[in-house]
Order: sequence, then C-alpha cells, then structure tokens
Amino acid sequence: MGLFRRIRGGGGSRPGRAGRGDLAEGERHLTDFARSRRGVEAYVEPQTTVTAVTVLLVAGDGEWTRRRVPGVRAAHTLAGKLGIPAYDAAVVGYPQRMRDYNRRQKEQGEQQG
Repeated sequence: MGLFRRIRGGGGSRPGRAGRGDLAEGERHLTDFARSRRGVEAYVEPQTTVTAVTVLLVAGDGEWTRRRVPGVRAAHTLAGKLGIPAYDAAVVGYPQRMRDYNRRQKEQGEQQG
C-alpha cells in the first residue's frame, strides 16, 4: 500500500521534490522578480517534513514570491548572482514590510468583494 511506503520512507516521494524543469522555471521566476523590483532581499527557508528548501524574495514594498530551490547553498548562490542580500529565515524571521503588504492586499480584497 502506497501510504505505508511513504510513512516508512520507502518508495514514496520526498517532500517538495521537484524536477529539473520545475527548478529551472522557479529560478527564472525568481530572477525576473528580483530584476523587476527594487530593494529585493532573499529569505532562505529550510526544508521541513512537508516542503523542500525554498527561497522567499521580498521587494522593498513588501511584495513577495516563493519558489523551491535545490538546497540552501543554491539559494545563497542565486542571491549572490542577483546581487541581493540573503538571510536564513529561521534565524532572522520575515520583514515587517511583507506582513504590511499582506495586510494591504487583504484589505483591498475585502473592499472589492
């Protein structure tokens, strides 16, 4: 039974596992985001039991995006290539401007709905 294989770790897929094409598309998305916005910073999110390593990019106005990356080193390397600072999210947390952006988006949605 597939469920039991996943629980024991045999034969099931690993958390957040992505193919090379998915990872390449993710990197293109992150690159486009970083190059089209000001004040972008990278927040590297560690692997959990549910998700793979991800990198969260936050722009100066708080707009954000998240994509899977092959690993922590790859996330920091990408940030270096993009010329943006990278932080470990588990250590520093997330910036207030991101929470403010989420709140503004929610308020705008409530006003429109």
